[in-house]
Amino acid sequence: MDGFAKTAFTAPIGGKDKTFDVYRIGAGPPVIVMQELPGIGEEVIALCHRLADAGFEVCAPHWFGPLGRTDVNGNLGRVLCMRREFQIFAKRKSSAIVEWMRALCRHVATTTRHERVGVIGMCLSGNFALTLIAEQNVWAAVASQPSLAIRAPGSLHMSDEEIAASRAALDAKGAMHAYRFEEDGFCTGERFAAIDAAFNDDGVRVITHVIAGRGHAVLSRHYDEAPGSPTEAAMREVIAYLRLQLSA
Repeated sequence: MDGFAKTAFTAPIGGKDKTFDVYRIGAGPPVIVMQELPGIGEEVIALCHRLADAGFEVCAPHWFGPLGRTDVNGNLGRVLCMRREFQIFAKRKSSAIVEWMRALCRHVATTTRHERVGVIGMCLSGNFALTLIAEQNVWAAVASQPSLAIRAPGSLHMSDEEIAASRAALDAKGAMHAYRFEEDGFCTGERFAAIDAAFNDDGVRVITHVIAGRGHAVLSRHYDEAPGSPTEAAMREVIAYLRLQLSA
């Protein structure tokens, strides 16, 4: 985590305070990068650096697992043990960690003195971005390979009330973006069909992007930095979207 400043943030989860470390790098409009399973590996750190180089202050909360490397089996075990924070099998309901993330979004807006905050969720946290767009200070949200609820590919990991709140926010703030690989076995076409059904029935609130291939992590593990590659084009698109939405 060279170049990152480490702080701690405490907020309630289910009525009890919970503290997690938050790593920050860069300067400019704030973008919160939520960790994916597994942990904060080198690919997610590289994503944070790309965003910082593009002119954003990146805030990366660390919920579980090692830093700088991946540990799929170990981190899966940690997630299953953190049942108060993550309800990964839940349909029509968000994980409780979203409550903590709402507080972090407000805290980041206050401490950076930027009215608008962006969020990026990936895999484990992909659905959280869909929920957090309803927060007052969140004006940009990217859901990359949203993979919850596990074992229910045709459902969303958010309540009907959260869907309604996010729909209203997207009507006011403009459409957000979602990404997946075409042959991804975790974030399938059924997931994007569920997003379309929930948000795009009478207009486009979530712009869904399907990238050819069998990868999973569009912006991290399976990111191809070669100029003109599909994922590099997606990264440029994300950066342009963040700049537009957070410029006020």
